[in-house]
Amino acid sequence: MKPVNRIAACTVLFLVALGTALAQHVKTDFDHQANFSQYKTYSWQEIKPANSLWDARIKNAVDAQLAAKGWTQVASGGDVAIVAIKTTQTQRSLQTFYDGMGGGWGWRRFGGGGFGEATTTEQDYKEGTLVVDLYDTKTKQLIWRGSAENTLSSKADKNEKNLDNGVAKMFKKFPPSSAKS
Repeated sequence: MKPVNRIAACTVLFLVALGTALAQHVKTDFDHQANFSQYKTYSWQEIKPANSLWDARIKNAVDAQLAAKGWTQVASGGDVAIVAIKTTQTQRSLQTFYDGMGGGWGWRRFGGGGFGEATTTEQDYKEGTLVVDLYDTKTKQLIWRGSAENTLSSKADKNEKNLDNGVAKMFKKFPPSSAKS
């Protein structure tokens, strides 16, 4: 393989891996015995840890999704209580680049050779996770959980867009069909 083709192939593979690593991960789970057709109202319990700017953004994103599903928010005493938990943590990634001048296992006839160099760099990035829990207020049991995890940007508007997209993905198949519905 020519050095230019090798560099192009490595670049494409790196970009695909980077896109997959930085993609938003959304998961949901629910109590399969819960009768979601009985729930029509909800009230917010709390958002942990509190941060006035993001609290309002999270509430607005969740409120919009539940309103689209026909649910109504009430100040207190709803059929469902909502708790949201948000966290951020610093992650580290290692990226290795080859200069395309040889080296690497199996690129040459007998498993290597040439004068290639590899450079590895470390990069820290922030990753945010939002967990939204819905509890049946009568039984105090968790009936649904959604979580979204994504890399945070230094741009607030991009983070807001990611929040809205993540919450929309969480509630895409909500309410879930269950055995009792």
